Amino acid sequence: MREVDVYQGVSRAHTEVARHYSSPFLMGPPVCDELMALVEHMYTEEQADVVRHLKPWRPRTLRSLARASGRSVEEAGAVMKEIAHEKFLVLAYGKDWGARELFLLLPIVPGTFESALIRASADSVTPWHRRFAELFEELFETGFTTDYVKARPLDAVRYLPVGESISDDSRALPSDRLGEMLERYDRFAVGVCQCRLTKQLVGDGCGRALETCTTIGRLAPYLIEQGRAKSASLSDVLEIKAAAEKEGSVTWMMNFDGGGLGNASCSCCGCCCGALRTISEFNTPGFVAPPRYVPRIGADCNACLKCVKACPMKALEGVEDSKTAPRHLRERCIGCGLCAVSCGTGSITMEAVPEVPEPRRFAFELPRSIARDLSNMLKVRALRKSAG
Repeated sequence: MREVDVYQGVSRAHTEVARHYSSPFLMGPPVCDELMALVEHMYTEEQADVVRHLKPWRPRTLRSLARASGRSVEEAGAVMKEIAHEKFLVLAYGKDWGARELFLLLPIVPGTFESALIRASADSVTPWHRRFAELFEELFETGFTTDYVKARPLDAVRYLPVGESISDDSRALPSDRLGEMLERYDRFAVGVCQCRLTKQLVGDGCGRALETCTTIGRLAPYLIEQGRAKSASLSDVLEIKAAAEKEGSVTWMMNFDGGGLGNASCSCCGCCCGALRTISEFNTPGFVAPPRYVPRIGADCNACLKCVKACPMKALEGVEDSKTAPRHLRERCIGCGLCAVSCGTGSITMEAVPEVPEPRRFAFELPRSIARDLSNMLKVRALRKSAG
Protein backbone atom coordinates (compact mmCIF):
# COMPACT_ATOMS: atom_id res chain seq x y z
CA MET A 1 0.00 0.00 0.00
CA ARG A 2 1.36 3.39 -0.92
CA GLU A 3 2.23 5.76 1.91
CA VAL A 4 -0.37 8.28 0.78
CA ASP A 5 -3.20 5.72 0.78
CA VAL A 6 -3.28 5.42 4.57
CA TYR A 7 -4.98 8.79 5.04
CA GLN A 8 -8.66 8.14 5.53
CA GLY A 9 -11.13 10.83 4.55
CA VAL A 10 -8.67 12.62 2.22
CA SER A 11 -9.60 12.85 -1.43
CA ARG A 12 -7.53 11.07 -4.05
CA ALA A 13 -6.75 14.41 -5.69
CA HIS A 14 -5.48 15.99 -2.46
CA THR A 15 -3.49 12.84 -1.73
CA GLU A 16 -1.72 12.97 -5.08
CA VAL A 17 -0.93 16.67 -4.69
CA ALA A 18 0.53 16.02 -1.23
CA ARG A 19 2.66 13.24 -2.69
CA HIS A 20 4.05 15.67 -5.30
CA TYR A 21 4.89 18.24 -2.60
CA SER A 22 6.59 15.54 -0.51
CA SER A 23 9.07 14.77 -3.29
CA PRO A 24 12.71 15.17 -2.25
CA PHE A 25 13.18 16.88 -5.62
CA LEU A 26 11.00 19.70 -4.24
CA MET A 27 12.81 19.51 -0.89
CA GLY A 28 9.48 18.42 0.53
CA PRO A 29 8.51 16.88 3.86
CA PRO A 30 7.52 13.24 4.22
CA VAL A 31 3.80 12.71 3.70
CA CYS A 32 2.34 13.53 7.10
CA ASP A 33 -0.77 14.89 8.80
CA GLU A 34 0.61 18.43 8.73
CA LEU A 35 1.27 18.34 4.98
CA MET A 36 -2.15 16.84 4.26
CA ALA A 37 -3.89 19.55 6.28
CA LEU A 38 -1.99 22.30 4.47
CA VAL A 39 -2.73 20.87 1.01
CA GLU A 40 -6.44 20.47 1.83
CA HIS A 41 -6.53 24.12 2.86
CA MET A 42 -4.62 25.36 -0.17
CA TYR A 43 -6.82 23.69 -2.77
CA THR A 44 -10.46 22.75 -3.15
CA GLU A 45 -11.00 19.22 -4.41
CA GLU A 46 -11.71 20.56 -7.89
CA GLN A 47 -8.49 22.59 -7.86
CA ALA A 48 -6.50 19.65 -6.53
CA ASP A 49 -7.87 17.50 -9.35
CA VAL A 50 -6.15 19.85 -11.81
CA VAL A 51 -2.98 20.51 -9.78
CA ARG A 52 -2.32 16.77 -9.31
CA HIS A 53 -1.24 16.71 -12.95
CA LEU A 54 1.62 19.13 -12.18
CA LYS A 55 4.56 16.94 -11.25
CA PRO A 56 7.82 18.29 -9.78
CA TRP A 57 9.81 20.38 -12.26
CA ARG A 58 7.54 19.44 -15.17
CA PRO A 59 5.71 22.59 -16.28
CA ARG A 60 2.54 22.24 -18.35
CA THR A 61 0.44 24.49 -20.53
CA LEU A 62 -3.20 25.22 -19.78
CA ARG A 63 -4.28 23.08 -22.72
CA SER A 64 -2.20 20.17 -21.42
CA LEU A 65 -3.70 20.49 -17.93
CA ALA A 66 -7.21 20.66 -19.36
CA ARG A 67 -6.67 17.50 -21.37
CA ALA A 68 -5.08 15.62 -18.45
CA SER A 69 -7.88 16.57 -16.04
CA GLY A 70 -10.71 15.91 -18.51
CA ARG A 71 -11.86 19.52 -18.55
CA SER A 72 -12.39 22.15 -21.19
CA VAL A 73 -9.72 24.81 -21.57
CA GLU A 74 -12.20 27.33 -20.16
CA GLU A 75 -12.91 25.21 -17.08
CA ALA A 76 -9.23 24.53 -16.41
CA GLY A 77 -8.45 28.19 -17.06
CA ALA A 78 -10.88 29.32 -14.36
CA VAL A 79 -9.23 26.95 -11.88
CA MET A 80 -5.70 28.02 -12.74
CA LYS A 81 -6.60 31.71 -12.66
CA GLU A 82 -7.48 31.46 -8.98
CA ILE A 83 -4.57 29.18 -8.11
CA ALA A 84 -1.82 30.97 -10.03
CA HIS A 85 -3.00 34.57 -10.35
CA GLU A 86 -5.05 35.15 -7.19
CA LYS A 87 -3.69 32.81 -4.53
CA PHE A 88 -0.23 32.58 -6.19
CA LEU A 89 0.19 28.96 -5.12
CA VAL A 90 1.48 27.82 -8.51
CA LEU A 91 4.01 29.69 -10.63
CA ALA A 92 2.72 30.99 -13.98
CA TYR A 93 5.35 32.24 -16.40
CA GLY A 94 6.10 32.77 -20.07
CA LYS A 95 3.14 34.95 -21.03
CA ASP A 96 4.97 38.16 -20.11
CA TRP A 97 7.78 37.14 -22.47
CA GLY A 98 5.46 36.65 -25.43
CA ALA A 99 5.56 32.86 -25.07
CA ARG A 100 2.95 30.30 -24.05
CA GLU A 101 1.99 30.46 -20.39
CA LEU A 102 3.37 27.56 -18.39
CA PHE A 103 2.41 26.44 -14.90
CA LEU A 104 4.95 25.02 -12.45
CA LEU A 105 4.49 23.44 -9.03
CA LEU A 106 6.75 25.18 -6.50
CA PRO A 107 8.34 23.62 -3.42
CA ILE A 108 6.44 24.26 -0.20
CA VAL A 109 9.46 26.25 0.98
CA PRO A 110 11.24 28.10 -0.42
CA GLY A 111 8.52 28.81 -2.96
CA THR A 112 4.83 28.35 -2.18
CA PHE A 113 5.05 29.78 1.34
CA GLU A 114 6.67 33.00 0.19
CA SER A 115 4.56 33.36 -2.95
CA ALA A 116 1.27 32.99 -1.08
CA LEU A 117 2.20 35.59 1.55
CA ILE A 118 4.05 38.19 -0.56
CA ARG A 119 2.02 41.37 -0.22
CA ALA A 120 2.46 45.10 -0.05
CA SER A 121 1.01 45.36 3.45
CA ALA A 122 -0.59 43.21 6.12
CA ASP A 123 -3.93 44.94 5.48
CA SER A 124 -4.67 42.54 2.60
CA VAL A 125 -4.46 39.42 4.75
CA THR A 126 -7.65 37.34 4.73
CA PRO A 127 -8.85 34.51 6.99
CA TRP A 128 -7.57 32.15 4.28
CA HIS A 129 -4.04 33.57 4.68
CA ARG A 130 -4.27 33.33 8.46
CA ARG A 131 -5.17 29.65 8.30
CA PHE A 132 -2.47 29.07 5.68
CA ALA A 133 0.09 30.60 8.07
CA GLU A 134 -1.10 28.45 10.97
CA LEU A 135 -0.90 25.23 8.97
CA PHE A 136 2.46 26.11 7.43
CA GLU A 137 3.91 26.87 10.87
CA GLU A 138 2.77 23.45 12.12
CA LEU A 139 4.50 21.83 9.14
CA PHE A 140 7.67 23.90 9.55
CA GLU A 141 7.92 22.90 13.20
CA THR A 142 8.33 19.26 12.16
CA GLY A 143 11.86 20.30 11.13
CA PHE A 144 11.67 18.76 7.66
CA THR A 145 13.73 21.54 6.06
CA THR A 146 16.82 20.45 7.96
CA ASP A 147 16.81 17.07 6.19
CA TYR A 148 18.24 18.78 3.13
CA VAL A 149 21.24 20.43 4.79
CA LYS A 150 22.45 17.73 7.17
CA ALA A 151 24.46 15.85 4.57
CA ARG A 152 25.91 18.83 2.75
CA PRO A 153 25.49 22.58 3.46
CA LEU A 154 23.49 24.59 0.94
CA ASP A 155 24.88 28.02 1.95
CA ALA A 156 21.84 29.51 0.21
CA VAL A 157 21.70 32.84 2.04
CA ARG A 158 24.26 34.99 3.77
CA TYR A 159 24.02 37.67 6.43
CA LEU A 160 25.75 41.00 6.03
CA PRO A 161 27.43 42.64 9.01
CA VAL A 162 25.66 45.71 10.34
CA GLY A 163 27.31 48.63 8.54
CA GLU A 164 28.42 50.35 11.73
CA SER A 165 30.29 47.23 12.86
CA ILE A 166 32.72 47.30 9.89
CA SER A 167 32.65 51.01 9.04
CA ASP A 168 36.37 51.40 9.84
CA ASP A 169 37.51 48.22 8.09
CA SER A 170 39.27 49.24 4.88
CA ARG A 171 39.58 45.57 3.93
CA ALA A 172 35.81 45.07 3.74
CA LEU A 173 34.72 43.99 0.28
CA PRO A 174 31.84 45.58 -1.65
CA SER A 175 29.88 42.36 -1.06
CA ASP A 176 30.20 43.02 2.69
CA ARG A 177 28.58 46.45 2.48
CA LEU A 178 24.85 46.66 1.82
CA GLY A 179 24.96 50.10 0.22
CA GLU A 180 27.59 49.08 -2.30
CA MET A 181 25.67 45.92 -3.14
CA LEU A 182 22.45 47.82 -3.79
CA GLU A 183 23.71 50.90 -5.60
CA ARG A 184 24.19 48.86 -8.79
CA TYR A 185 20.40 48.59 -9.15
CA ASP A 186 17.68 51.12 -9.90
CA ARG A 187 14.57 49.01 -9.28
CA PHE A 188 13.38 48.01 -5.83
CA ALA A 189 10.15 46.66 -4.40
CA VAL A 190 9.34 46.39 -0.70
CA GLY A 191 6.71 44.20 0.91
CA VAL A 192 5.84 42.34 4.06
CA CYS A 193 8.29 39.84 5.57
CA GLN A 194 6.50 36.51 5.19
CA CYS A 195 8.21 34.99 8.22
CA ARG A 196 7.27 37.77 10.64
CA LEU A 197 3.78 37.97 9.15
CA THR A 198 3.30 34.25 9.77
CA LYS A 199 4.42 34.54 13.37
CA GLN A 200 2.11 37.51 13.87
CA LEU A 201 -0.84 35.62 12.39
CA VAL A 202 -0.30 32.65 14.71
CA GLY A 203 -0.15 34.96 17.74
CA ASP A 204 3.59 34.80 18.27
CA GLY A 205 4.76 38.06 16.66
CA CYS A 206 7.77 39.97 17.96
CA GLY A 207 6.53 43.49 17.15
CA ARG A 208 9.35 44.35 14.75
CA ALA A 209 8.62 46.08 11.46
CA LEU A 210 6.87 43.94 8.85
CA GLU A 211 7.60 45.84 5.63
CA THR A 212 11.25 44.88 5.17
CA CYS A 213 11.22 42.22 2.43
CA THR A 214 13.00 43.70 -0.59
CA THR A 215 13.09 42.53 -4.19
CA ILE A 216 15.99 43.94 -6.18
CA GLY A 217 16.36 44.21 -9.94
CA ARG A 218 14.27 42.68 -12.70
CA LEU A 219 11.59 41.02 -10.59
CA ALA A 220 10.72 44.23 -8.72
CA PRO A 221 8.46 45.79 -11.43
CA TYR A 222 6.62 42.48 -11.78
CA LEU A 223 5.60 42.44 -8.10
CA ILE A 224 4.74 46.13 -8.15
CA GLU A 225 2.44 45.71 -11.16
CA GLN A 226 0.67 42.86 -9.39
CA GLY A 227 0.11 45.05 -6.33
CA ARG A 228 2.09 42.62 -4.18
CA ALA A 229 4.88 45.08 -3.29
CA LYS A 230 5.49 48.82 -3.19
CA SER A 231 7.94 50.68 -5.37
CA ALA A 232 10.93 52.03 -3.45
CA SER A 233 14.10 53.99 -4.15
CA LEU A 234 17.59 53.04 -3.04
CA SER A 235 17.44 55.61 -0.24
CA ASP A 236 14.07 54.20 0.87
CA VAL A 237 15.54 50.70 1.10
CA LEU A 238 18.61 51.85 3.02
CA GLU A 239 16.40 53.73 5.49
CA ILE A 240 14.24 50.64 5.99
CA LYS A 241 17.32 48.50 6.58
CA ALA A 242 18.84 51.00 9.01
CA ALA A 243 15.61 51.19 11.01
CA ALA A 244 15.41 47.40 11.12
CA GLU A 245 18.99 47.16 12.41
CA LYS A 246 18.07 49.50 15.27
CA GLU A 247 15.28 47.06 16.16
CA GLY A 248 17.80 44.23 16.29
CA SER A 249 17.15 42.73 12.86
CA VAL A 250 19.92 41.72 10.46
CA THR A 251 20.13 41.80 6.67
CA TRP A 252 20.33 38.73 4.47
CA MET A 253 20.82 38.39 0.74
CA MET A 254 20.94 35.38 -1.55
CA ASN A 255 24.45 33.97 -1.52
CA PHE A 256 25.26 34.77 -5.13
CA ASP A 257 26.00 37.88 -7.13
CA GLY A 258 22.95 38.18 -9.36
CA GLY A 259 24.43 40.94 -11.49
CA GLY A 260 21.72 42.30 -13.76
CA LEU A 261 19.34 39.54 -12.73
CA GLY A 262 18.92 41.00 -9.26
CA ASN A 263 18.65 39.59 -5.78
CA ALA A 264 16.40 39.52 -2.74
CA SER A 265 16.88 40.68 0.81
CA CYS A 266 15.07 40.94 4.10
CA SER A 267 15.78 42.10 7.64
CA CYS A 268 15.58 39.08 9.90
CA CYS A 269 15.09 38.39 13.57
CA GLY A 270 16.14 35.17 15.24
CA CYS A 271 12.63 34.49 16.55
CA CYS A 272 10.71 34.57 13.24
CA CYS A 273 13.08 34.07 10.29
CA GLY A 274 12.89 30.56 8.85
CA ALA A 275 16.56 30.51 7.87
CA LEU A 276 17.71 31.58 11.34
CA ARG A 277 15.31 29.19 13.04
CA THR A 278 17.05 26.27 11.35
CA ILE A 279 19.97 27.22 13.59
CA SER A 280 18.24 28.54 16.71
CA GLU A 281 15.59 25.79 16.93
CA PHE A 282 17.01 22.84 15.00
CA ASN A 283 20.80 23.36 15.40
CA THR A 284 21.31 22.88 11.67
CA PRO A 285 23.27 25.80 10.19
CA GLY A 286 23.73 24.42 6.66
CA PHE A 287 21.16 26.67 5.00
CA VAL A 288 23.12 29.80 5.97
CA ALA A 289 26.55 30.52 4.48
CA PRO A 290 29.51 30.75 6.89
CA PRO A 291 30.00 34.31 8.17
CA ARG A 292 32.51 36.59 6.46
CA TYR A 293 33.09 38.31 9.83
CA VAL A 294 33.20 37.02 13.39
CA PRO A 295 33.52 38.95 16.67
CA ARG A 296 36.73 39.21 18.65
CA ILE A 297 36.29 40.12 22.30
CA GLY A 298 39.09 42.25 23.70
CA ALA A 299 40.76 42.04 27.09
CA ASP A 300 39.00 45.24 28.22
CA CYS A 301 35.58 43.54 28.19
CA ASN A 302 33.75 44.32 31.44
CA ALA A 303 31.29 41.40 31.09
CA CYS A 304 28.23 43.66 30.95
CA LEU A 305 26.55 41.07 28.69
CA LYS A 306 24.92 43.64 26.41
CA CYS A 307 26.30 41.65 23.49
CA VAL A 308 24.68 38.46 24.76
CA LYS A 309 21.29 40.16 24.85
CA ALA A 310 21.79 41.71 21.40
CA CYS A 311 22.77 38.50 19.60
CA PRO A 312 19.77 37.10 17.67
CA MET A 313 21.35 33.64 17.47
CA LYS A 314 22.45 33.09 21.08
CA ALA A 315 25.97 32.79 19.72
CA LEU A 316 27.40 34.44 22.85
CA GLU A 317 27.13 32.92 26.31
CA GLY A 318 27.79 34.71 29.56
CA VAL A 319 26.97 34.52 33.25
CA GLU A 320 25.27 37.39 35.09
CA ASP A 321 27.39 39.14 37.73
CA SER A 322 30.49 37.43 36.40
CA LYS A 323 33.72 39.18 35.45
CA THR A 324 34.38 36.66 32.70
CA ALA A 325 33.97 37.71 29.09
CA PRO A 326 31.19 35.96 27.15
CA ARG A 327 32.05 32.81 25.22
CA HIS A 328 31.63 32.91 21.44
CA LEU A 329 29.85 29.92 19.87
CA ARG A 330 31.20 29.96 16.33
CA GLU A 331 28.79 27.31 15.04
CA ARG A 332 25.80 29.56 15.81
CA CYS A 333 27.31 32.85 14.62
CA ILE A 334 26.04 34.48 11.40
CA GLY A 335 28.50 37.40 11.56
CA CYS A 336 25.85 40.12 11.80
CA GLY A 337 27.85 42.42 14.09
CA LEU A 338 24.99 43.35 16.42
CA CYS A 339 27.20 42.31 19.33
CA ALA A 340 29.88 44.83 18.32
CA VAL A 341 27.36 47.64 17.86
CA SER A 342 25.79 46.98 21.26
CA CYS A 343 29.11 46.87 23.14
CA GLY A 344 29.29 49.91 25.40
CA THR A 345 33.06 49.74 25.88
CA GLY A 346 34.04 49.05 22.27
CA SER A 347 35.64 45.79 23.34
CA ILE A 348 34.21 43.81 20.43
CA THR A 349 35.57 44.18 16.93
CA MET A 350 34.52 42.28 13.83
CA GLU A 351 37.34 40.38 12.14
CA ALA A 352 37.23 39.15 8.57
CA VAL A 353 37.44 35.42 7.96
CA PRO A 354 39.77 35.19 4.95
CA GLU A 355 38.89 31.62 3.97
CA VAL A 356 35.20 32.47 3.41
CA PRO A 357 34.80 33.32 -0.30
CA GLU A 358 32.82 36.13 -1.85
CA PRO A 359 29.43 35.29 -3.34
CA ARG A 360 29.85 33.72 -6.76
CA ARG A 361 28.32 35.18 -9.87
CA PHE A 362 24.96 33.61 -10.63
CA ALA A 363 26.07 32.07 -13.93
CA PHE A 364 28.91 30.25 -12.15
CA GLU A 365 26.93 29.46 -9.01
CA LEU A 366 23.91 27.90 -10.71
CA PRO A 367 25.52 24.63 -11.94
CA ARG A 368 27.31 24.14 -8.62
CA SER A 369 24.11 24.85 -6.70
CA ILE A 370 22.07 22.42 -8.79
CA ALA A 371 24.65 19.65 -8.31
CA ARG A 372 24.84 20.27 -4.56
CA ASP A 373 21.06 20.42 -4.13
CA LEU A 374 20.52 17.29 -6.22
CA SER A 375 23.06 15.40 -4.13
CA ASN A 376 21.17 16.28 -0.95
CA MET A 377 17.81 15.41 -2.52
CA LEU A 378 19.03 11.99 -3.60
CA LYS A 379 20.34 11.29 -0.09
CA VAL A 380 16.99 12.23 1.46
CA ARG A 381 15.16 10.02 -1.03
CA ALA A 382 17.46 7.09 -0.24
CA LEU A 383 16.99 7.56 3.51
CA ARG A 384 13.21 7.64 3.17
CA LYS A 385 13.19 4.50 1.05
CA SER A 386 15.38 2.65 3.52
CA ALA A 387 13.11 3.75 6.38
CA GLY A 388 10.23 1.98 4.77
